[in-house]
Amino acid sequence: MLLSSVRCVLEGFLLTFAVLNVSGVQKMTISPDRGTTFNISSSQVKGSVCTVCTGEGRSQECGTSVLLRDTGVVSVEFKCSKPQDLISVEILRNIECNTKSCNGEIIQTDSGSLPLMDFNRTFTWNLKASTPKAFQIDFSKMGLKQINPSENCPDKHTYTLQASQATGEVDLGTYCRSGTVSGIQVLSQGRFSLDVPAKQKLQAARFLLSVGEEIKSLAKVKLILPKGSSSSELLSPNYPHSFPDDDLIEWEFQVPAQHNAAVQVLNYMLPRCKKKETAIEYHSRGRGALVLRLSDTQPAQKQGNFSLTLRNCEMDRSRANSPGLSLRFKVSADRTSFPVLCNVDLRKEKGLSLYIEKIRPGSDCELKMNSVSQEKITVQSHRVTPLSFLDCSPEDVLVIARRTVECHQLRDCPNESVTLAVPDLPRCLPAPLSSVTWTLRPPPHGTVELLSPTGALRQSLPGQLCNDSITLKVAEGDGTSLGQFCPQGAIQKIQIHTNVSVTATGRGNKGLQPSSQTLLRASFRKEISDSYIFTVSPKKGVPVLLATPSWPGGMKSYSTVSWIVSVPSKKVAHLKFVDANQPKCSQGHTSIRVQSLGSLEEMYSRREDEEADREITASESFYLNMSTCMPERGHFSMMTQITLHNDKTMLTIIVSVVAALLVVVVIVLVVVCVVIRRKKKKINHEVSIYNPNGTSFQPELNGFPKSREDNESHIYASIEDTLVYTHLLRQGVEMGVYGDVDTYRSFTGPTDHPHKPPLSIGERPEVGVYQPFVPPSHRPPSVPDRPPSRAQPTVDNELYSTEVQDEAERSPDPTGSTALGLRMEPEGGD
Repeated sequence: MLLSSVRCVLEGFLLTFAVLNVSGVQKMTISPDRGTTFNISSSQVKGSVCTVCTGEGRSQECGTSVLLRDTGVVSVEFKCSKPQDLISVEILRNIECNTKSCNGEIIQTDSGSLPLMDFNRTFTWNLKASTPKAFQIDFSKMGLKQINPSENCPDKHTYTLQASQATGEVDLGTYCRSGTVSGIQVLSQGRFSLDVPAKQKLQAARFLLSVGEEIKSLAKVKLILPKGSSSSELLSPNYPHSFPDDDLIEWEFQVPAQHNAAVQVLNYMLPRCKKKETAIEYHSRGRGALVLRLSDTQPAQKQGNFSLTLRNCEMDRSRANSPGLSLRFKVSADRTSFPVLCNVDLRKEKGLSLYIEKIRPGSDCELKMNSVSQEKITVQSHRVTPLSFLDCSPEDVLVIARRTVECHQLRDCPNESVTLAVPDLPRCLPAPLSSVTWTLRPPPHGTVELLSPTGALRQSLPGQLCNDSITLKVAEGDGTSLGQFCPQGAIQKIQIHTNVSVTATGRGNKGLQPSSQTLLRASFRKEISDSYIFTVSPKKGVPVLLATPSWPGGMKSYSTVSWIVSVPSKKVAHLKFVDANQPKCSQGHTSIRVQSLGSLEEMYSRREDEEADREITASESFYLNMSTCMPERGHFSMMTQITLHNDKTMLTIIVSVVAALLVVVVIVLVVVCVVIRRKKKKINHEVSIYNPNGTSFQPELNGFPKSREDNESHIYASIEDTLVYTHLLRQGVEMGVYGDVDTYRSFTGPTDHPHKPPLSIGERPEVGVYQPFVPPSHRPPSVPDRPPSRAQPTVDNELYSTEVQDEAERSPDPTGSTALGLRMEPEGGD
């Protein structure tokens, strides 16, 4: 009573309410709460409109609607006779959530709207989360019940939830208080509102708002079904109109223990689909998805929690008024007062046995086989076994499967490998399959060989742990573990010399889902020399961890293990012993050996009493073999890391060869350039000019030759043979050895002029005496003197000759030169 009085006094203090109804004018003062916006608007009914005014005097503003924010006390005046019939009020508040938290909660209070209680009021919270997160509203303290949009709530408090999409607003549902809906997650952003009619006092409530998951659906609705008999009707978004195109919504149901749940479709409408199909999907822990059409019979007597997803297709809206997708269904739950019958058929599962055990002694779960109550049930293969379960939940029961594959003689063993896959068990079992174990028994002097058909395996070790949905544990028949393995690794094959058990389990507490995918293929082969052999094919740059059996424990005494490692060409393998434990041996020695395939020479060998290298390198495929002794104390265990890299030696050779070739090419190019340059220097475009005074010269590109004092003509770069042996030729002429064969004939001028005989030696003009210029039609021009070393007489082919008389050959030339005949080697010459 005291609290009620205080609250009334506080409300009266915060809000001053005065209503004046004079000449159809109603006036009041209101004070919006902080962070709240009031939207007061008038609707038109039968032509009547109410004007809303704020302020007083000349500052008064009037209109059909007004927005009031938290700006203090505001005077509001309604200019109509019955504003309650025309005026509606919406109280708005915005709440935003980041990736971790939200900046507010949903609190129902009418402290700021108390003067407006005579009007219809809508309290709206605009909610927004950071993409791709969702915001989550918790209704667990009160619970909500979904109703048809045309219905009304008994307490006159009607909730509406909308999701905002790029295509517009989607009505997720209309709800009343007290129901099974405990929470809703909405993707990105949306709107939650409460409608309260006029003169109805708002009931106080508080809903927690938090950041939800990264959901892929439009929304996720969580429901908690109560104990005992209950039923809840649920509607698809926008019901009775169409659910959004190519979208989905999910409902999660929490079913009490010892209760069965059933789903029943009450009403539905199907669209015309362009792509995909409409469907209802059921998911439960440890079981595969069950996909049904809306027209199919839905599951009944379903135990345990489950989820239901409504999926729409890409609808064909080309036709006008084409129907969309809508669904109305009911979920009911009842306490299990009758047994669930389940017939287990293992006639097609050769050698498979099923074991069902009650693991919670204090529960009310009752297991029966052939109407006989039992704590443990064994279902044999090759038969159909009737079972019944009463008040059994998945937490009460453990279900495992075992299969034995054996061969007594190697010649009688099947040629084809045995497929190891998760069996498909009936869905009426109270719990999913927890594990399945295959026991493989080879014949004497036989070996079990395990292959992965979907790719290589990897061993679960620190640094490469298995996070897959299924883990395979391989052990010997006596329970000695070889390790845990999962897909996507480098181990191609495993060979064990004795009985083997392979156990498949789900990740964490999740059960195994039935699948047609083969986990392993097992076959029986001839006996191997080692206890275990692993065939490994590493990939370049991907480290592979390999551990001895029973790691981190020790290997069995006198046991051996080998890894056959494949190294492609142009690659090298780097081995690193990252974790090694050596015992003190009482008998024998431990051994670590690395040996190339096809070679008797060992690349590496160490015992326990020798200092081991931490890293070695192999450039070809190799064996890695380890064996243990009879330990006195301690144990032998080893973990090895293998990594493939490019062969740098081969790369160095290739680079060296390429570099040598480049050097040779450069040298050849330099030699060619030098030769060409020298030839260019020798091959000049020279012009031979006839000089009638007996001296021929070539002006070349530097003009006429200089005098002996100005040039270097007396310095010889090379001397021609004809100049070296000139004295011999002169002696040959004096001795009469040479005749006048092929004698030199002077140039006679152009062929179009009359031929003139060459000048005799006596008729030649004097050398060094100036001769006036004569046109080409009369006589050749004279040129300046040229030193004898530069003179180059005109030659005819390869023989040098001078046309002179025999007497002139024997007499000296006045200029000091001697006419030469055919060049011959004189007797006695060099």
